[in-house]
Amino acid sequence: MTRYVRFASQGHIAYGVREGDTIVELSGDLFQHTRTSKTYTVAQVKLLAPIVPHQIIAVGRNYRSHLGDLPVPTQPEVFFKPLSSIQDPDGPVVIPFDAKNLHYEAELVLVIGKRLRHASKEEAQAAIFGATCGNDLSERDWQRGEKKDVQWWRAKGSDTFSCFGPEIVSGLDYDNLRLQSRLNGEVMQDQTTADMLFDCATMVSFISRYMTIEPGDILYTGTPGQTKRMRDGDVVEVEVEGIGTLRNPVVAEKL
Repeated sequence: MTRYVRFASQGHIAYGVREGDTIVELSGDLFQHTRTSKTYTVAQVKLLAPIVPHQIIAVGRNYRSHLGDLPVPTQPEVFFKPLSSIQDPDGPVVIPFDAKNLHYEAELVLVIGKRLRHASKEEAQAAIFGATCGNDLSERDWQRGEKKDVQWWRAKGSDTFSCFGPEIVSGLDYDNLRLQSRLNGEVMQDQTTADMLFDCATMVSFISRYMTIEPGDILYTGTPGQTKRMRDGDVVEVEVEGIGTLRNPVVAEKL
């Protein structure tokens, strides 16, 4: 099991391997790199979103507990989130000035390490480089209200609506990890990825039938249970077993 980070230190941005409280800087990217002699303590750096993906892919309605009255899907329900929506660990989630119903969604996020097209489940599984914690912020009124988006471009794609990190961890059983969200310290979601309707390899393989998945692409895998509205001043956390905790404060947009 290896723990990868992306960090900033005095204007310098690099990838690294975290070993306890020490970060060893890497030369190169996550997929082709060498270890350098440069080391930092975690306290000396700012942890960033652990990868800059080529694209953000997401699957919705992947836990029965999240469906409510909706029918169980017969195939992964796929959508996309813009790169402009990425927010770093500890960075603020910004409630848009006219948003009234912004919710958190705790998710396991997969990081793909190989180029895939028409991949079998076995090939898809082998291409998963690692996983991290994710929060798929969702404005419910824009997602399914009277003025809903046709393609959720605001509902799930507004600035800061794609939080993930703080580390990418390889070598885990991604289909059997406890997933939890907390709002101001209170547990709101608590389930295991074993409850996903479509497992990790199935999702990746299905998506690769229709589009090329590149190294560095990330995949949000769905959220369990029910969620609630967040307000200015809240703090939301997503914890995934074996990975760590993603924390973001919530602030209202000021025009």
